Amino acid sequence: MRPVSTPAPLQFTGTPGRLDAVLAALCGASRSQVAGWIEGGHVCVGGQPVTKPSLKLRGGEALSVRPPPPPEAAVQPEDRPLDVLYEDEHLIAVNKPPGMVTHPAPGVSSGTLVNALLGRMRLPQQTGFDGPDGYRPGIVHRLDRDTSGVIVVAKTVAAHARLADAFKARETQKVYLAIAAGGWRAQAPVQVDAPVGRHPVQRQRMTVGGAHPREAQTLMTPLAALPDGHGRTLALVRAQPRTGRTHQIRVHLAHLGSPILGDPVYGRPSAHIPRHALHAHFLTLPHPATGRPLHLHAPAPEDLLSAWIALGGEWPAQAETPPRA
Repeated sequence: MRPVSTPAPLQFTGTPGRLDAVLAALCGASRSQVAGWIEGGHVCVGGQPVTKPSLKLRGGEALSVRPPPPPEAAVQPEDRPLDVLYEDEHLIAVNKPPGMVTHPAPGVSSGTLVNALLGRMRLPQQTGFDGPDGYRPGIVHRLDRDTSGVIVVAKTVAAHARLADAFKARETQKVYLAIAAGGWRAQAPVQVDAPVGRHPVQRQRMTVGGAHPREAQTLMTPLAALPDGHGRTLALVRAQPRTGRTHQIRVHLAHLGSPILGDPVYGRPSAHIPRHALHAHFLTLPHPATGRPLHLHAPAPEDLLSAWIALGGEWPAQAETPPRA
């Protein structure tokens, strides 16, 4: 059901619950989007305006909503090539190249994934898809500028809400590839359970602990290892984050004493690769319409392959095989 755009009443006869949750289900909108409508005075219950998203409904109430018009987007569509991994009427999955920002933000208004997507399709632009850090229609999750690989974007409001819920409920499985430098020591999988927060001094960085830390878990599995020429070991690592904190894998590998190769923030630049060697390799999530698992795969990129070979390694065949669930 598309979001209601007139004050026509909706008769609510279902199970009692919070106003924002009920209205989101009725309108096919996200809960945060609906909360904005309510707080902005655009929703009436029994003919009376209400402003509390947590208002309890008992059942039988007449609801009406007049959503505000979507904001004018200053972001321009751009004709940029995209490596599309999967697409249907509900979502699109793209193999994002390194160097591409996910969505516009202050100081970055062009060249982003959103610009490229707007150049080939319409994206949902209702209120609630704009974040405090930029214009991000349809964006469900993000990858750092220099992280390559699988990213999924919703094409409808309803798909966005369902995908966002799946990520929040940890119903997705994310698998990354990284080259760990600095002295990898493990020969078996390592479970890292270390909360991540904002660095107290360097505000552009995250750190284990830090300000307002949140739980963070990543399973690190070495797929291959080789000497770095200085008495230490580099490793090609499969990283499976259970949580989705900012810079989580980069921070956790640095915490282990093995920052990602080429990472200028948590390690050091490398002559072998011009960006940090991190790639979103596999992503499995429930399809927003059918609920069936959707398996997505972005093959290892050429720069990561070349870096590993230049370091003296051979690419392991199991790297392109998804781990068992």
